[in-house]
Amino acid sequence: MAAPMLRWFCSGRRFAFAWVGCGSCHRRGPPTGSTSNGKRGQSSVAQQPHITAQKPRKGLVTLAPICVQAGYQITQQRLPIAVNGSLAYSVCVGRKPSQMVTRTVRVKQIQLEQDSGKSLHDDLRSQTLIDLNRAGIGLLEVVLEPDMSCGEEAATAVRELQLILQALGTSQANMAEGQLRVDANISVHRPGEPFGVRTEVKNLNSARFLAKAIDYEIQRQINELENGGEILNETRSFDYKLGCTVPMRDKEGKQDYRFMPEPNLPPLLLYDSGSLPSGADPQQVINVDQLRARLPELPRVTRERLVREYGMLPEHSCALLNEVGLLEFFQNVIKETRAEPKKVTSWVLNTFLGFLKQQNLAVSESPVTPSALAELLDLLDRKAISSSAAKQVFEELWRNEGKTPAQIVAEKNLELLQDPEVLERLCRSTLEAHPDVVMDLKKGNPRAINKLIGLIRKATLGRADPTAIKEVVERQLSS
Repeated sequence: MAAPMLRWFCSGRRFAFAWVGCGSCHRRGPPTGSTSNGKRGQSSVAQQPHITAQKPRKGLVTLAPICVQAGYQITQQRLPIAVNGSLAYSVCVGRKPSQMVTRTVRVKQIQLEQDSGKSLHDDLRSQTLIDLNRAGIGLLEVVLEPDMSCGEEAATAVRELQLILQALGTSQANMAEGQLRVDANISVHRPGEPFGVRTEVKNLNSARFLAKAIDYEIQRQINELENGGEILNETRSFDYKLGCTVPMRDKEGKQDYRFMPEPNLPPLLLYDSGSLPSGADPQQVINVDQLRARLPELPRVTRERLVREYGMLPEHSCALLNEVGLLEFFQNVIKETRAEPKKVTSWVLNTFLGFLKQQNLAVSESPVTPSALAELLDLLDRKAISSSAAKQVFEELWRNEGKTPAQIVAEKNLELLQDPEVLERLCRSTLEAHPDVVMDLKKGNPRAINKLIGLIRKATLGRADPTAIKEVVERQLSS
């Protein structure tokens, strides 16, 4: 197993750890490193930090040392897989979603190491239990430089990392399931001054909680310093119910991990096409250039392609990628419908995604298939039904699996009224029945025409096209 651990710094200084479960470490680490635009390491060497126990929390009894079964943790801290890379992400800079800018955080290094276990703190019984189920599982650690300044930026960068890992097949990176977890270190300082004392907020299991925890901690530290207090170098946790961070334990000083070479693991050698030894077995070496050539389309490139091919707004391309499975759903609808891409985008992001969020469902759990939505959009595109009728059909599709849009339209008698003589009679009778509205319209009230259209559509049970109604009404009033 392997997993990235993400570390970053914001607002002066902050870093985070993220663990992401995946497959073979030595095969999945280099592809992830090759997407960071960084330099590869000539060799990657495993080391043992010689430390076997965690300092107990104040007032608590530690029942077991936090260590792997071997008694030590393996890491590649000194000779990582990749160094000096970057991670680009897009954030909103204004109130409008369209006001997006691309920012970049520097990637200091990417390395492999082992998970060491998990502490379970029981305040009721004043004890700490140790869960060793994860001990020995591989992690992929991504160390970022101090380039971010708020919770939103940190959360957006984590989301971008998730998308990259999912595209590479490195991991599903599901934070709710523990495949990616974040510990954020935060500090504040005045412009031009050195970084301040940092605190670490542990075990953040969602991007939303990450943003809230960082923003809360920034404001807490600012208030503490402005009131004459000092910031303690301590570990804190985020209480999502209260929306605040609370102390866990202090950090008295930097620990000496006493690193030593791991004798049971040989160096992991990475090559490019220029440095590959002649006659080398390709199954026995890792060629970074070959890995880079086989990389799939990355999220940034996908977003640019969607904007270019379908003319959608950048924020719409972001929304399609941010929901697991939504881009595939959208592309399947596009393949099967004659409707314009902009109309498909609107229905997928507004109607379809809105229903999913109301029911708290994943895209894979949707009762409406891409084929069904494509058929519905075709009916709308050829003006067989009105927009309001299309929404009724969608609601029926959501409730009644197995029925096609055409069947629902026929059962509910939702076809658009096509007979011009019938529409002429309905419009004339409505005008005669509401002389006060007609008078308002003639006096120049712009809302009166909309009221008349609404009355006529009600008489047709929503089967008449509003544009056609308006044309008939205006012609009858001018005659």
